[in-house]
Amino acid sequence: MYRGRTTLSKFLIEQLHEVTDDGQLAGLLIDVAAAVKTIAAMTAKGGLGGYLGAIDNTNVQGEVQKKLDVLANDAVIGSCEWGGMLAGMLSEELEDPYAIPAEYKRGRYLLNFDPLDGSSNIDVNVSVGTIFSVLVHDKETAPDTADFLQIGRRQIAAGYAIYGPATMLVLTVGKGTHGFTLDREVGNFILTHPDLMIPADTSEFAINTSNERFWEPPITRYVDECKAGKTGVRGRDFNMRWIASMVADVHRILMRGGVFMYPRDTKDPSKPGRLRLLYEANPIGFIIEQAGGAASFGRGPILDHPAQSPHQRVPVILGSKNEVERIERYHAEYDAGTDKPYASPLFQERSLYRSEA
Repeated sequence: MYRGRTTLSKFLIEQLHEVTDDGQLAGLLIDVAAAVKTIAAMTAKGGLGGYLGAIDNTNVQGEVQKKLDVLANDAVIGSCEWGGMLAGMLSEELEDPYAIPAEYKRGRYLLNFDPLDGSSNIDVNVSVGTIFSVLVHDKETAPDTADFLQIGRRQIAAGYAIYGPATMLVLTVGKGTHGFTLDREVGNFILTHPDLMIPADTSEFAINTSNERFWEPPITRYVDECKAGKTGVRGRDFNMRWIASMVADVHRILMRGGVFMYPRDTKDPSKPGRLRLLYEANPIGFIIEQAGGAASFGRGPILDHPAQSPHQRVPVILGSKNEVERIERYHAEYDAGTDKPYASPLFQERSLYRSEA
């Protein structure tokens, strides 16, 4: 059936033949793909399987957990803990890293993952996803929390699954970004989108404009220019898209270009950003860079951002390279005080003085 077509297993053999780890990394990624198939089956059944709705609990983020949040988390752990490839796991749904049980062999990799990104959309049947990142654990001892706090540049593999009309697994092992589609009839992931590349220029952006009053001036400047279209300094019209599921928004950008922004804002001063660095921003940033795009926190590459805590949040700006670089330049000009009226503490757009109300 698959003559001339590349399965995920064949792809990993070809991509990782130089990795001398007795097939541990390939085996781990196959285990992650098995978890993705399980989660895909649950999301496809939805209400028929009794998977919709919330449970009476919140996760470490203070977010109300959905039934599928917990089930997806259990699926990843259950699929990956026993294979002898992992030293430990870090999940959005668990306060502390997950230690591999003593009865299982401990491997040389760490897995950071968000089991169900965009889960607030589950009950309205909007695409959701799973995000994961693989790091090396090069110690003989069991990992502690500090071992997970590695910069994104040290990732050796990352990917996401999107559960939509088709289930897709998008993956990088540092040799480009590649998309696989799940053949539901036989249960194999087939390479359907090799060497994905994001165009450097775009006329599409994604941001939640309900937070506009809390944005930093560089983001306000950029979005105002996009909305001005042909009549403004950009000289062309832009379209805005927002799904409120990072995986779905990023997948659209990988397929046709665009820029995604979940920037720093002042809505909650205790949070320097909204998305989690280790299991959301870093793996997606790795995927985007491997596809020729750029991923930034506004003032530098996401993959160079220091990691300080397991559930650390950061601003995220990613997608078409030229647009991301423009937004970074706006941040630099704002910080240097050279982009008035946006940089001035006294002035704002359309108003002489800031309102103190």
